[in-house]
Amino acid sequence: ELGYDSIALTDRHALYGAVDFYESAHKAGLKPIIGVIVSVAPNKHTDRRPNIDNHTSNLVLLCETNEGYQNLLKLISTSYLDGFYYRPRVDKDLLREYHAGLIALSGDLKGEIPKALAMHDKERAGKALNEYRDIFGPEHFFLELVHHPESPSQNEVNQLLTELGKRTGTQLVVTKEAHYLNPDDAEALDVLVCIHDGKTLEDPNRMSLATVDLSLCGPDEIIAAYQHLPEAIENTRKIADRCNVHFELGKNHLPAFDVPYGETDNSYLQKLCEVGLTERYGDTDKMTEARERLE
Repeated sequence: ELGYDSIALTDRHALYGAVDFYESAHKAGLKPIIGVIVSVAPNKHTDRRPNIDNHTSNLVLLCETNEGYQNLLKLISTSYLDGFYYRPRVDKDLLREYHAGLIALSGDLKGEIPKALAMHDKERAGKALNEYRDIFGPEHFFLELVHHPESPSQNEVNQLLTELGKRTGTQLVVTKEAHYLNPDDAEALDVLVCIHDGKTLEDPNRMSLATVDLSLCGPDEIIAAYQHLPEAIENTRKIADRCNVHFELGKNHLPAFDVPYGETDNSYLQKLCEVGLTERYGDTDKMTEARERLE
């Protein structure tokens, strides 16, 4: 109804909603753009030093191709299996290994470059910019101008990002972070955040997103707000056109395993489980309990 022809889902650290989103978007006549907001560790994703390695930076990754989607799956899996410390994390070496087919945006105020600019540390911002451009390539990395006109901090960072982009020849792109469709839905999100954090609406020290409009506004509003940066609006269109991920739904993608002659999938799995039970529990009281769960 607002006039969009494509929309992106960028959950934090996860792709759980990707398939449902993909199907729903297609049914609504919209192109689905699949992405994730990842947390980038300050050093190695396997480091676990209190008060150092829990300080991560946001980065938006969008799938340009199916190869990019597969690489994003690898990044997310690794962030949980090897990189979990306060939250799932990747690092720049992982991004360099699995960058193909992905488009990266510098992220919101918690992104590495925006955080440096907010502290007026241009040297640090420039160093981070060079690293990300080197990892993804200049055609696959964009400085993200998040449209939150009611946020003085975001407005200041957007201006600094614009200056950095022009100074370094880095592409800009405008985005709108949407957590709900209509402005009236803000109260419901506030309640959900309270439930998540175990707080009440009356708690003055609770986290709240009510000060920022996180609704899905129309494109005309954003185009009018950034008419002085036509290239940033054009890049929004270009990225949407470039992102083309196709899911093959209705087909079993689980790998096929050969089983010994005379066995079925189920009978062989049962035997493997029995062997595993013996190796894990041996002749203990837990063996009986575990076998009951298996059966």
